[in-house]
Amino acid sequence: MKILVCLKQVPHKDARLEASGGWIDEGGIKFEINQYDTYALEEALRIKDAGEAEVVVATIGPDRTSQALRTALGMGADRAIQIWDDSLSGADSLTIAKLLAAAAKDESFDLVLMGLMSDDANNSLTGPMLAELLGLPHTTGAMKIELSDGKAQVERELEGGSLQVVDLPLPCLITVQTGLNEVRYASLKGIMQAKKKPLDKKGISDLGLDAAAVASKVTVDKLYVPTKGEGAEILEGSAGEVAQQLVGKIKELGLL
Repeated sequence: MKILVCLKQVPHKDARLEASGGWIDEGGIKFEINQYDTYALEEALRIKDAGEAEVVVATIGPDRTSQALRTALGMGADRAIQIWDDSLSGADSLTIAKLLAAAAKDESFDLVLMGLMSDDANNSLTGPMLAELLGLPHTTGAMKIELSDGKAQVERELEGGSLQVVDLPLPCLITVQTGLNEVRYASLKGIMQAKKKPLDKKGISDLGLDAAAVASKVTVDKLYVPTKGEGAEILEGSAGEVAQQLVGKIKELGLL
């Protein structure tokens, strides 16, 4: 079995915004593997431990992201792919999905695992987009995964804490929820071995793409910390009345 795990390196939760609000202030902060993605990696490693499997980790980011990949290799992944070009700074979910799809298209992966969302953007878009580009069946928010007879049975979390069981044929893509398993640490032996494992660095052209093909459609104008209000106003009435009141409030605030 061949498993692809898509990782994202995200800023530590203590990061602060730049004065301009354009992005976070990256000076002197730590970066780490996205928490959701660590559970995806652990699940892949458990499948590997249970039988023969190759685990490939991939990420999109500048030189600092090699640290996240080396950590994944130290935990037990077999090889890594790092994709970057300076033009990709601020890339949106679709661009990320296109790049990962290009990297995966010739690999014939049996299973693609990734976190439900990223700790910084919280979009939850890249997984379904990547599945569509690869032509793979997919599901999201996995709380349990069982593989047998060429299929994956997945317990996925729905709103309100309900669970849904779905069966997917392999190959497929699954995004995972936190708490799926207990994530291991990289051992000292694993860290030393990671230095000898392949880390393939690719640019846009190496993937057979050009800058225009992966140009982002979404841009972020400004980030800000929401102001804390004093209490909350409860809107009452029927669903239609509440909707009308809500629209009125939004207009009053100049948000519509």
